Amino acid sequence: MTLVSEKVGGAEGTKLDDDFKEMEKKVDVTSKAVVEVLARTIEYLQPNPASRAKLSMLNTVSKIRGQVKNPGYPQSEGLLGECMIRHGKELGGESNFGDALLDAGESMKCLAEVKDSLDIEVKQNFIDPLQNLCDKDLKEIQHHLKKLEGRRLDFDYKKKRQGKIPDEELRQALEKFEESKEVAETSMQNLLETDIEQVSQLSALVDAQLEYHRQAVQILDELASKLKRRMREASSRPKREYKPKPRESFDLGESEQSNGGFPTPKISASSSFRSSDKPIRTPSRSMPPLDQPSCKALYDFEPENDGELGFHEGDIITLTNQIDENWYEGMLHGQSGFFPLSYVEVLVPLPQ
Repeated sequence: MTLVSEKVGGAEGTKLDDDFKEMEKKVDVTSKAVVEVLARTIEYLQPNPASRAKLSMLNTVSKIRGQVKNPGYPQSEGLLGECMIRHGKELGGESNFGDALLDAGESMKCLAEVKDSLDIEVKQNFIDPLQNLCDKDLKEIQHHLKKLEGRRLDFDYKKKRQGKIPDEELRQALEKFEESKEVAETSMQNLLETDIEQVSQLSALVDAQLEYHRQAVQILDELASKLKRRMREASSRPKREYKPKPRESFDLGESEQSNGGFPTPKISASSSFRSSDKPIRTPSRSMPPLDQPSCKALYDFEPENDGELGFHEGDIITLTNQIDENWYEGMLHGQSGFFPLSYVEVLVPLPQ
C-alpha cells in the first residue's frame, strides 16, 4: 500500500500531465480539420447536393477496374456539350455557326470525361484515405480516450475510499488507469508522427487537379484553334449578295391626297372597337425622348361613341392603359378616353 499511497497522495482528483493534454489537443484539431476538409472537397468537386451524395457513395475500385463508366451523375460540361451538338445538327452543315457548335459540343463532352477522371482520382487518393482516417484511427483514439476517462474516474473514486477497500483493488484501478493512458498516448503519438501520410494525400489531390487542368487546357486550345480557323475561312469566302424579290403591287383605290400625299383613312361608324379598320400609317417623324408612356397621332380621329378620345395628327397623347391588341386608353389636354392603336405611333411603351 506504500507505493500506492506515494503515488496518489491525498484524495485529490488525478490529473493528466501537460504533454498528454497538448497531444490530445493536437489530435482534436487534426480530427476537426480532416472532417471539414473532407466535406469541402466533395463540395468543391460537385456543388450539386445530389451529385455530392452520389460521389460519396461511389465505389472507386469498380471505376478503376473499368466496371463503371462514370461517377453516376452527369457533369455540367457534358450537358452543355449535348445541347450544342443537338442544335448544331439542327442548323445543318451549311451553317458556320452549326459546325462551330458541333466542334464546341464535342470538346465539352471531352471536358466532361476529364472531369469524371478528376472526381474518381480525388475520391480514390484523397477522400477515401481521409475518410478511412476518420473511421478508424481517429475513432480508435476517441475510444481509448473515453476508456481512459472512465478508468480515471474509477481510480479517483477508489482513491477517495482508501482504507475502506482492499489495497489490491486500489492497486488494480491504478494499473488499469496507467495502462489506458499508455495506450491512448501511443495511438495519438502514432497519428501525429505519421502525418506525412496526410501530406501525401494532399499532394495526390493537387496532382489530380493539375492533370485535369492540363487536359482541359489541351482540349480548349484545340477547340480555340478550330474556331479561329472557321472564322478565317468564313471571312475569306465571297459574300452572297442579297437580291430582294419584286414587290407585289396593290391597287389602293381613290383617296384624298392629304397628309403629304398619303391617303387619309375613311372611318366607319360601326362600333367603337373598330379593329378591322386600320388606315395606312404615315412615316414616323423623329421625336425627342419622353419620360412617360406616350404616343404620337398619325391621323385625325373623331370620337363616335362615349368614352372615345379625339385628337389631331401630330398630337402627343399620354398612354395610361392598353385595353386589348387594338385599343389604347390615354389622356390629351386633361381629357381621358379610348382610341385605336392603328391611328398612333407609340413613342414610349407602357411598362410590362
